[in-house]
Formats: sequence, C-alpha cells, structure tokens
Amino acid sequence: MIGILSFVGFTLLVAVISYIATRKTNESTSDGYFLGGRSLTAGVIAGSLLLTNLSTEQIVGLNGSAYLDGLSVMAWETLAAITMVITAVFLLPRYLKGGLTTVPGFLAKRFDTTTKTITSGLFLTGYVVVLLPVILYSGSVAISGMFNVAELLNVPEATARVICIWGIGIVGSIYAVFGGLKAVAVSDSINAIGLLIGGVMIPVFGLMAIGDGSVMDGINTLIDSSPERFDSTGEFYQEVPFSTIFTGMMLVQLFYWGTNQQIIQRALGAKNLAEGQKGLLLASFIKILGPIILVLPGMIAYYYFEGNLASSNDAYPELVRAVLPGPLVGFFAAVLFGAILSSFNSVLNSSVTLFGIDIYKQHINREASEATVVKYGKIFGIILALAAMLVAPVIENAGSIFDYLQEVNGIYNIPILTIIVVGYLTQRVPAIAAKVAIFLGSGLYILSQFIIGPGMVESALEAAREAGVTDLTALRKVEAEAYPHYLHIMAILFLLNVGIMLLIGKLRPKKDPYVLEYTRQVEITPYKYVKQVGLAVVVVVILIYIGFAK
Repeated sequence: MIGILSFVGFTLLVAVISYIATRKTNESTSDGYFLGGRSLTAGVIAGSLLLTNLSTEQIVGLNGSAYLDGLSVMAWETLAAITMVITAVFLLPRYLKGGLTTVPGFLAKRFDTTTKTITSGLFLTGYVVVLLPVILYSGSVAISGMFNVAELLNVPEATARVICIWGIGIVGSIYAVFGGLKAVAVSDSINAIGLLIGGVMIPVFGLMAIGDGSVMDGINTLIDSSPERFDSTGEFYQEVPFSTIFTGMMLVQLFYWGTNQQIIQRALGAKNLAEGQKGLLLASFIKILGPIILVLPGMIAYYYFEGNLASSNDAYPELVRAVLPGPLVGFFAAVLFGAILSSFNSVLNSSVTLFGIDIYKQHINREASEATVVKYGKIFGIILALAAMLVAPVIENAGSIFDYLQEVNGIYNIPILTIIVVGYLTQRVPAIAAKVAIFLGSGLYILSQFIIGPGMVESALEAAREAGVTDLTALRKVEAEAYPHYLHIMAILFLLNVGIMLLIGKLRPKKDPYVLEYTRQVEITPYKYVKQVGLAVVVVVILIYIGFAK
C-alpha cells in the first residue's frame, strides 16, 4: 500500500508542476505547442533527451539483451554519445539556421513537398506500428511485474498487461496531446532526477544481494563467475557483434539521435544554438554512464537467477522485485512510470507535430490558422494513441523487445537517414533521387529481413535440429551464419542508396543548386567549446571500449 501511495503521489506532483510551467508560456500557436516556444535551455534539453531514451523499451529491453549476451550490448548506449556529438557539431547548426520545426521540413526545402510528405508518413507509420506499441508493451511488463497486478486484481497475466497498457496510454496521451512539448520537457526533467537515482539503486542493491551486503564483493563475484561476459566486443552470433559497430550500428545511432523527430525536437526547441549544443554535449557525457542502468542489472540478473528465467524480458522487473526493499518499490515504479510516459508522450508529440505541420497544414487546409493546426493535431494524436494501445498486446510474441524494435525500425530509419545526409552534403541531387531512395531502401529491407532472411534462417535451423543440435548457443551460431546481421544489411542498403542518389544527381542534376539560407529565427552563434568537449566525449568512449576488450 505504501508503494502504491508513493507511486500515485509522485506522479501527481510531476503533473501539477508540468501544468504550472506550461501555463506560464503562450502555447496557443503551433510553434509554442510543438516546440515549447523555442525556449528550452541546455539542462532541460539534456534531461529531456536522456529520459526520453530511458524508457522501458530501453530499460527492460536492453537489460534483457544484457541478460543474454553481457556487456557487448552496451554499444547501444556508449556509441550514442559519439552520434550526439556529431549532431551537436554538424546537424543542429544547420537545422536551426534553416528555422526548422520538423526534420521533414528540411526535406521540403531541399527536395520537394512530396518528399517531405512521404517521409512524414514513414515516421508516423513506424511510430504507430512499432515504436508506440513497444513502449506501451514493455512498460506494461515492468509495471505489471513490479506491482504484481495480475495477483492484485485477480486476473490473468495477459489481462493485467492490457490494463497497464491502456492506463499508460491514456495518461501519456493527456500529457502529450494537451500539454505540448513544454509540458513534456518539464516533466522529463523532473522525472530524470528520480529515474537516475532509482536506476542506480537497482544495480547497487543487486550487487549487495550477490555480494553478501557489499557492492565491491558483488562486483568481484559477478566478474569471477563469468569474466567472458565483461567483453565489450560481441561475438558474431550475439545481438551486437563487434563488426556491426563499424557498419549499421553508427548509422542507426546517427538516425536516432540526429534525425529522428521524436528525439531531435528537443534540440529544435532550444532558445539558441549554444544552448542546444550544450544540452546535447551534457547528455552525451551522461550517456556514457548509461550501461550502469541499462546493462549492469541484466548481467546481475543472469547471475542472481542462474540464467533460468523463462524470458530475458523478465530479467529487469524480476530483479527489481527480488532485491529492492519493499518501501522503495513504489518510488522506483513511479519514476519508471515517468520514463514510460516520457517516451510515449515524446513519440506522440512528435507525431502530432508531423501531422499538424507537414500534412494537415500542407495538404488538407492550407489556410488553417495556427490554432486550427494545433486543434486537429491533437485529434490526430488521440486517434494515434488509441491505435497504438490496440496494437501493443500483439508484441508479446516478438522475442527480445530491444532487438525486435531495432530490426523493424530499419524499414524507415536508414532510407530517411540516406536522403538527409545526401541532401545536406550535395546541392544538385534532385527530388526524384530522394523518392527512389526511400521506396527502394524500404522495399529492399523488407524483402531482405522479412522474406528472404527468415526463410534461409529457418532452413538452417531445421537442418541443425535434424542433425541433433539442441544447445542454445550452437543454434544461435547456426542462425548467425545463415544470413547477415540486420545491421550489416542496413549498411549495405545505405551505401547502395547513396550511390543511386549520386548517380541520379549526375545524370539529372537540379537546375538550381540548393543553398541553406539563414532565417534568423534563432541565434546560431555556436558554443565556443563545442569541438573540444565533443572530442573529449569521443576519446572517453574509445578508452572504455579498449579497457573492456578481451
């Protein structure tokens, strides 16, 4: 009961503070609603970026991956720091110079309106079919597991998860649809503090549990029991083989932190370029410590439960329930609930932004006032949220949550990254090249990962089973050898699409070269130490990899 009361109290406190902060700014216009009036400071941007990423698809999913493969999955966190530096140094100055409110908005200026609309449609499709349902499902796994909702309500586990899905979805929709980015960012910053505290508590209590009350003894026990699991270089059959770091991994990271509307909208709402860059750099430094929260608990869970959990996705909630003192479960569930809401309302807010500005205003009602754009954006957000809540229960049979999320996202993330990179680095590649790259990239990836690949893998596994192979690791090796890793496929398709775009640009160049004009909407004087701090982040990441490499 104490846990439930603390959960409710903390959640209501954050909601009230966010509401008060939102009322202090004018959000009657689309710019105010979607971007918080371009008033976000470095600290708010950093906190918002980190909490958006620290949701249950990360906490539950990545710790589940660490339960399987150990430290090698930290690549999803540590390498993010490098791409945040690239975004701060290269992409953000160009975004703010052009006065962008959405990433597809740049594509309209660089190519044409049709390219922007197609890209917005891809983002929205990915959000409603993949990202929002995964956030809701992983959140329901965490909350239902920690509070044992099935037993509390005397319902089946599947029903308990559906109840949690709808509860999270409804509350998250209220935050995002009626609060705008200002409310989202403020609540993120508050929750970030609690989540960092709570997130660190789990590995601390976990290490104490396996170290007879001593954190250091727990670390030594963990390392001595399975030293091979502390290798930063993943094996070829694991979720993150070391070779993928030099192919698709960096591309996925660059898309997520540099071009994904869900993430980059925080930096687009910066009061000026310097604040935006400082926010990204601050977040990148903190991101390096991410494995403490997102990887270490999964490794502890593997030792604590002796690798006998039915599903790797259960590793984190089961560890929380096993090692965290009862009175603290409610607090941690509250901040974790805040993290779930952060990702959910972040994606929903960016979806509303894309629809309102890039689709409704552009194609449905060109004469609409800004208040009307906001109104219909909210209606679309409600419809999108309901659709995601209906789709979320289907995720249950997807296997590893995090690996599933990253693989399916490849349908749209690499094609979009391709046209953005080529768009900024060239001046005469025409709009037709971008359209070809989008449809060819998405089509080939779907063909590879959902038709050709599964068939070849299943044939190889069937042959292995007939030969008497039953060991899980041996079967994973067979699967890895049967078809290239999806991150390698992403890199191949990226290079193919870039080549095709450049070839089209050579054969049919734009008549007039593209020139990025300064709209003067935002002060774009850069942070004077951006390059030095960025270099320091990159060096630290490299040293971490070298230090843990076996």
